[in-house]
Amino acid sequence: MNPLLRTAREAAEAAARIHRRDAGKILLAGATVKARADYVSKTDIDAQTAALSIIQRNHPDHAILVEESEDSVEEQLSSWDGRPLWIVDPLDGTANFLHEHPQYCSSVAVAVEGRSVAGSVVSGSTGEAWWASDGEGAFKNGRRIRASSQRPLIEALVGTGFPFKLLDVLPTYLGQLDRVLRSASGVRRAGSAALDLCYLAQGSLDAFWEEILMPWDFAAGLVLVQEAGGVLSRPDGSSLEIAVGAVRGANSTTLLDELRSVLHDDP
Repeated sequence: MNPLLRTAREAAEAAARIHRRDAGKILLAGATVKARADYVSKTDIDAQTAALSIIQRNHPDHAILVEESEDSVEEQLSSWDGRPLWIVDPLDGTANFLHEHPQYCSSVAVAVEGRSVAGSVVSGSTGEAWWASDGEGAFKNGRRIRASSQRPLIEALVGTGFPFKLLDVLPTYLGQLDRVLRSASGVRRAGSAALDLCYLAQGSLDAFWEEILMPWDFAAGLVLVQEAGGVLSRPDGSSLEIAVGAVRGANSTTLLDELRSVLHDDP
């Protein structure tokens, strides 16, 4: 296994061990509100510390982009000097975790020359672990995974995420949701984009869209989906860069184009 992937897996598992330690003990009353419906807990901080200790030990000269930072994502990215960049979400699905809902995970990825090349996602609640690296395939618990076979949108199960942090986007999103519900087999919202992309990679979801995602939400999932044979893009069809923005995904370019058409994305 290449050293970058090994570190991603070790760091994601270290964070997930903190999730297992705190599950059912750290609840909503013990969290701090960062913004409306946006929480941070001792579990987030301790999980981040555990993950970063492994990354910094193995790759002390690399840069790091983390969710739980005093600096905004824009500030962190503006100071990025081009070194390999570790992108860490110590607890994706914090609200779920604090409510004892099982859809939460850790996500660790590394970008080289601006492109995600290795990543790992671990679910502390289920014990599932996904990992992938550029050109080496995508795996779940040691078994190779593939995106689902190509099918029309009317037969597809589509994942999504609500824009709960920016409610001014909600009217646009509700229009999208209405159109996708009428055009697809079903829509699912679990509350963890990192897990949604794992499900897309393993074929449990056929497509995915969300209007606002941070790099740590999708950096590991990007490698997983691509290595599993799926595709991710921005609404205009361009490649995902390490930046905040909307994400579209599917098991094939054909289904992705159909989804983007229903969403009324710009060509």
